[in-house]
Amino acid sequence: MQEVILSLITGIIVGLVFGAFRLPIPAPPALAGIMGIVGIYLGYKIYGWLFPLFQSGGS
Repeated sequence: MQEVILSLITGIIVGLVFGAFRLPIPAPPALAGIMGIVGIYLGYKIYGWLFPLFQSGGS
């Protein structure tokens, strides 16, 4: 949980800095970008679930 809170705080600080310098935010646009991030996370989790099955030969 501490990692999540630190990530949020870091994101807020970076957002403030980018806003202060009037730079575009370093994030993908809206819903499509968020879904891309979710897809990467889900792919990572699915790989972690499937990889041991292939290592053990499916038994």
